[in-house]
Amino acid sequence: MSTPASLRFDIAILGGGVAGLWLLNDLRRRGYSVLLLETHALGGGQSIASQGMIHGGIKYSLAGALSGASEAIAAMPDYWRRCLSGAGDLDLRQARVLSEHFYLWSSNAAGSRVTTFLASRALRGRVDAVPAAERPPLFREPAFQGSLYRLVDLVLDVPSLIAALAAPWPDAIFSLADVPQRWARAATGALQLELDTPDGRLCLAPAAFVCAAGAGNETLLAELGASAPAMQRRPLQQIFVRHRYPHALHGHCLGRETTPRLTVSSHPAGAGEQVWYLGGTLAEEGVGMAPAALIERARRELAELLPWVALGADARWGTLAIDRAEPRQHGLLRPDQAFADWADCPGNALIAWPTKLTLCPNLAAQVAARLAARGIAPRGGATPALPLPPPPLAATPWQEAFDD
Repeated sequence: MSTPASLRFDIAILGGGVAGLWLLNDLRRRGYSVLLLETHALGGGQSIASQGMIHGGIKYSLAGALSGASEAIAAMPDYWRRCLSGAGDLDLRQARVLSEHFYLWSSNAAGSRVTTFLASRALRGRVDAVPAAERPPLFREPAFQGSLYRLVDLVLDVPSLIAALAAPWPDAIFSLADVPQRWARAATGALQLELDTPDGRLCLAPAAFVCAAGAGNETLLAELGASAPAMQRRPLQQIFVRHRYPHALHGHCLGRETTPRLTVSSHPAGAGEQVWYLGGTLAEEGVGMAPAALIERARRELAELLPWVALGADARWGTLAIDRAEPRQHGLLRPDQAFADWADCPGNALIAWPTKLTLCPNLAAQVAARLAARGIAPRGGATPALPLPPPPLAATPWQEAFDD
């Protein structure tokens, strides 16, 4: 085989979800020459399956105390709002905000322990009781007799966020679909990625690879012969229902658990319809259930928690099984922080997981710090162009399920 043409630049990002796209924007802002490579669709997997919540950790405090997770992300809503207004590190003015607030509501059956905690001084400025006159339309029904709180959290339309992050860099995002590829090593031991493109063989030789492929990092680690950092999967089975009920819902229902009993976000579906996307304890306990059985349980939950809501006989239901891919924790616990570290194999592969959508900015800061600690600074070179097309944008789960 002929010797492939070698392309030298600073960073190659593997994975085009929100984490990889955020890294692309952040590293280009810092002066690095960066390419992003995606095998399937931009935002596919965990990103497009997200409910779009940019939260400050209150949902991790329902046990009655502030936790490490809650304190790690307390500043995130304000950080994202600056970006959404065009005044932050990234310009996200093209991303659509679905709701400026997320809500917590309690049924009459919920105990007073959570109510007391949410009113505590520790959460002042982060959660407020909502007077009846300021409630969203769905909670103005006389049948609602519980308590309602407003969080600093916000909800984004994830497809528009993905598009906003990708838009500035059409010259830097490429699809590896159907492109034969193989890992190689330079004489120095640095990793290289050889591609058989329509225009011939290329050898990508960046100063570092950043693997930000979510669950796909597991495959990348195996291909590299690395055993650490190890990955864990925490599965969910989310539920979505497409309907014509006029009012949106963005909120957690408080039960007796230390996590939200039910989390609902609302998403546009076109033709006068919207989708309610259901998570929380319902989605965690739904793992392994048959979709029809989980949908029936979801119907009962909505009937019990929102008895005045009628979604209509023509509402269409579906489920989505998805794994939360994260750095492995003892006992498979939820990580509190974003994570980035070098693979334990020889070479220059940095493995990264944001662990949750809201922490993508933290992940970018960690990646930049890891690169700087290894002496990988921007070299001022141009980003090479590849003879490859851009990847498509991922479809939402309800588009996959319902659109012809």
